[in-house]
Amino acid sequence: MLQKKIVVCLSLASVLCAPAWAINKEYRHKLEQSGCTQVSEAQGCDVNKTKAENAKAGFVNDASSTAESASPYTGQWQALSDSGATVADISIDEQDNVTIDGKSVDAKKSDGGLQFRQGNISYTIQGDRRLKDEDVWRDTDAGTQGKIIQK
Repeated sequence: MLQKKIVVCLSLASVLCAPAWAINKEYRHKLEQSGCTQVSEAQGCDVNKTKAENAKAGFVNDASSTAESASPYTGQWQALSDSGATVADISIDEQDNVTIDGKSVDAKKSDGGLQFRQGNISYTIQGDRRLKDEDVWRDTDAGTQGKIIQK
């Protein structure tokens, strides 16, 4: 009798401990091919359609997935003096390679921003684009500074 109870308990325990998979391999593949997620499928995204068809219907947002992986620094920037004159034209590509007035400079990420320098001028562009007026340049030799704006 005791042996039967132990066998039943062990059997029950093994069933309860078995992993439960929310989706199977085929369903996961359909999600990947269609560009849907489980949430977007519940909102009408069709796992039997292509990613392009679902994108046309408004369910696949490639811009949001690109935005998540794209650098917040990417783009064209201008360093401006207090009078509004252009101090430097800055270009930053998707890999955070920086050119100032067409010349490549080294850049590093530090304190939540991208920092780089050309001569006596140091530049800092903040990574959190919600923060305003924190993209700045400083000329340590002349003792001047100004803001950097995105074009």
